[in-house]
Amino acid sequence: MKKLTRTQRLLSTGLAIAALGGALSACAPLVVGGAVTSALVVVDRRTSGAQLDDQSIELRAANRLRDAVPEGRARVAVTSYNRRVLLTGEAASEAVKTQVGQVVAQVDNVAEVINELGVTSSPSLKERASDTLITGRVKASLVDAKDLSASAFKVVTERGTVYLMGRVTQREADRATEIARYTSGVQRVIRSFEILTEAELANLQPKPAANEAPKSPAK
Repeated sequence: MKKLTRTQRLLSTGLAIAALGGALSACAPLVVGGAVTSALVVVDRRTSGAQLDDQSIELRAANRLRDAVPEGRARVAVTSYNRRVLLTGEAASEAVKTQVGQVVAQVDNVAEVINELGVTSSPSLKERASDTLITGRVKASLVDAKDLSASAFKVVTERGTVYLMGRVTQREADRATEIARYTSGVQRVIRSFEILTEAELANLQPKPAANEAPKSPAK
């Protein structure tokens, strides 16, 4: 059995507690933002405007779905990254799945809808807790990877399937996919990346401050 790093142990423990708390609370049919997020301080590759749009999209989509979809007909997790919206969860029928996608597509600033709703019954509390732990393991492994910026990725897990989102280079995308695939409990990995060139990534990096003018030599 592979030994967990300190980061993986800490995140897995925290997510286990979060999963248990969620299991004991009332279950909401709509989830904003997808899976549980860590408390790490990160640097986001999205613009501040895109980040605000993503928050607004998630909230507006959830509100519209509550009004449009009859209670008990769908459990939808809405995750927006750079105005691309991932829908995970379950729908009672293909018609409901299509309806959910259409409702979300009409939300302001949505550039694309990735409808991954399953037409099946809702997962058990045990399955949801497992998904939360898997998300924590993948995030922890990304943090431990010295050749990746973990803050560039968003991770969502549904029934053992890990969805990876982010603005990354092809090398980063392939590396993160490899890490996720070999994470315990992961059944498959689905990528929804915005691929950047190395030059585009370089332009996103903070520019160094201009050098101060040299001081006059002391007399």
